[in-house]
Amino acid sequence: MSMAPTSSVHDDHAKPWETVRRGLLLLVSSPAGAGKTSLSRRLAADYADLILSISATTRPPRPGEEEGREYFFKTREAFMAMAEAGELLEWAEVNGNLYGTPRAPVMATLDAGKDVLFDIDWQGARQVAEKAREDSVRVFVLPPSWSDLSRRLHARAQDGEDIIRQRLELGKREIAHWSEYDYVIVNKDFDRAYADLIHIYRAERMKPGRNPWLPGFVQELEDEA
Repeated sequence: MSMAPTSSVHDDHAKPWETVRRGLLLLVSSPAGAGKTSLSRRLAADYADLILSISATTRPPRPGEEEGREYFFKTREAFMAMAEAGELLEWAEVNGNLYGTPRAPVMATLDAGKDVLFDIDWQGARQVAEKAREDSVRVFVLPPSWSDLSRRLHARAQDGEDIIRQRLELGKREIAHWSEYDYVIVNKDFDRAYADLIHIYRAERMKPGRNPWLPGFVQELEDEA
């Protein structure tokens, strides 16, 4: 798990009674190149109570990626041992590589009243939502056009043409699952898409069911009236 900064410009209005709350699982998905990773990492950096879930994967590291920051890089044998031991909250095979979420750090964070942010594909989001329906909020990020998605994948210069072609084919299948999500963001402009993601996150945090301090607080208001 990756801990966001301990302070945040968005915590100015925090009150002591707001610290007693139930965490949520924010699941952000998109086809490769549509922006879910950039959006997720900026949100985690800006909100101290939002912890970015780090997945395990069998794919090799890309240039600049580090163990425990982008992923926990595992051999296929080690990954399957984790899956068979029940140590993964979800896992799936994508483009020949295995991806999964270690269960223990996610549940510990949720129990501590903090939120967990997932940069995750639709299969993983579905599995997590099935196991933690009341705690899960699913957001799907769409590209503004298919040509824009292709351009972004080529501009990253991280993969060969065959891999890019595979990612685009996979993207078609991923987009077909958009209706399973609670919210959909079209990432035409990054700043606007990021603002939309912030609004979703803040609104979900304010739901009464995630704030068990509310009844007592309302009772205090009524007693003062």
